[in-house]
Amino acid sequence: MKLATKIIHAGAEPDPSTGAIMTPIFQTSTYVQEAPGKNKGYEYARSQNPTRKALEDALAIIENGKYALAFGSGVAATDSVMKLLNPGDEVIAANDMYGGSYRLFTKVWERYGIKFIMVNTGDVAAVDAAITAQTKLIWVETPTNPLMNITDIAAMAAIAKKVNALLCVDNTFASPYLQNPLDLGADIVMHSATKYLSGHSDVIQGALIMNDTDLREKLYFIQKSCGAVPGPMDCFLVLRGIKTLHVRMKQHCENGEKIARWLRQHPKVAKVYWPGFEDSAGYAVAKKQMRGFGGMISFELKDDSEKEVTRVLSSTHLFSLAESLGGVESLINHPASMTHASIPREERIKNGLSDGLIRLSVGIEDADDLIDDLNKAIG
Repeated sequence: MKLATKIIHAGAEPDPSTGAIMTPIFQTSTYVQEAPGKNKGYEYARSQNPTRKALEDALAIIENGKYALAFGSGVAATDSVMKLLNPGDEVIAANDMYGGSYRLFTKVWERYGIKFIMVNTGDVAAVDAAITAQTKLIWVETPTNPLMNITDIAAMAAIAKKVNALLCVDNTFASPYLQNPLDLGADIVMHSATKYLSGHSDVIQGALIMNDTDLREKLYFIQKSCGAVPGPMDCFLVLRGIKTLHVRMKQHCENGEKIARWLRQHPKVAKVYWPGFEDSAGYAVAKKQMRGFGGMISFELKDDSEKEVTRVLSSTHLFSLAESLGGVESLINHPASMTHASIPREERIKNGLSDGLIRLSVGIEDADDLIDDLNKAIG
């Protein structure tokens, strides 16, 4: 089945009681049982919900996985993966990652004896050198947030298997439309479904997808026991969003490329971060493991003073100044003071995230209008 058809029909079955083509919103907290322990597969909504199950089925299908679990947020999904670990375990994580993941790792889980080793995961040799007998997890974003660095997923999977560690890939920036990490050897795929999967900036949700039955059971136990589950309305909204993922991603990619190449020629722009440039360090790997380069772009101005960067960030009209990404509307963001403010400045600077970096989530508006908006703002 072709990808577009799979995305539209994934997990979608007419409601057996009414024939409704859209999965109903099962807004219930509990289910009536025929006798003690005898039910129709549903007992209590924290453990199971038919709307959530339809979404989880859809997520598994579009990521080429066997199982999926939906969570209350992307951070909740990430937190559940951390709960697979024990004190003394080590995690190799990307040194260029989402600030919320960094905060969770260093401010929460380090307190419980988990050691995090931050490495440039685009450097296979550096990751290989960081592996120890205590390594139990490699955590990868590709492309990374916000510097768009690329990691070779298959190479990371090979390294993880040497020490029987898990490989989890945050696939939020690429979405299942552009990249399927399970096919490349990853054990778990994580999504902030808030972003491209939903696509309309109206829901907070996360997801984990995997193939291994034992791993699924462990993560389901954590999900059920800790309770970080999404409500049925949120599941319905993400199911709705997935149906247009392919058409939205095509436009995100087309607009992203047009704007990235335009920014690179702008006389006031010093550097543009986008994995589709043929001379970028990760281009060959991105070309190999992705079906396109996405709609996320970061750039730096030649005048990177706080005054000028603030002026540009505050001068756009079609690009709204806001956190998050992946919606149909375009957003502009200042990572150092917004999405990545929880990372100490010295760490940000060391890893290449300057105070002047500007991140764009390119929406699906007309690209010429978006370029005009940026051109007026940059001046």
